[in-house]
Amino acid sequence: MKKIIAITLLVLFIDQASKIYIKTHFHLGESVDVFSWFKLAFVENPGMAYGLHFGGIIGKYALSLVRIGLIIGIAVMFKKWLREGASNYLLIPMSMIFAGAIGNLIDGMFYGIIFDSGTIYAEGIGRWIGYDGISQLTTAGGYSHFLNGCVVDMLYFPLFKFHWPSWLPIVGGQEFEFFRPVFNIADSAITVGAIIILLFKKKAFPNGLDF
Repeated sequence: MKKIIAITLLVLFIDQASKIYIKTHFHLGESVDVFSWFKLAFVENPGMAYGLHFGGIIGKYALSLVRIGLIIGIAVMFKKWLREGASNYLLIPMSMIFAGAIGNLIDGMFYGIIFDSGTIYAEGIGRWIGYDGISQLTTAGGYSHFLNGCVVDMLYFPLFKFHWPSWLPIVGGQEFEFFRPVFNIADSAITVGAIIILLFKKKAFPNGLDF
């Protein structure tokens, strides 16, 4: 249990510290080159990992419920896995996934309350609207309500780009960039945790999947 708590707290600390720093020091859309292939680029994401979102406010509420369900489900499974003596090949990556889900849930639940400005959903035009200036932490009322905050993303890796040949159908002449989505530490923890489980699934589940 100690290793689960330690990994969860470490990931959450790094995730939230990086998000709060970016949110309170960068303009929305601002980008800073760290290397030619790595940038800090501040975007706000109302939906899922890597910039995906759907369904406006209703979709956002639905996603929050899914995250809460995932967190509760993993917490319940941890008790079972610990009781059965599960290996670190399962406990460590699942702790990363657990922390990542909590990290992004925190943004959605509380960032609309604790920051004075942020991206909001405009019902009249059916889309998310950004803001000017740099946000600050506040105790005087935030830019939105409980569960209406947006996830802060900042890690951007434009490793390479090229243009598709003009003779190709649909994508011909268009620019392709890898890796285009902007993400955060929580997204990274979820992705790395999932990859570890896939790579070492036989060691993670020596007796097969048992839920």
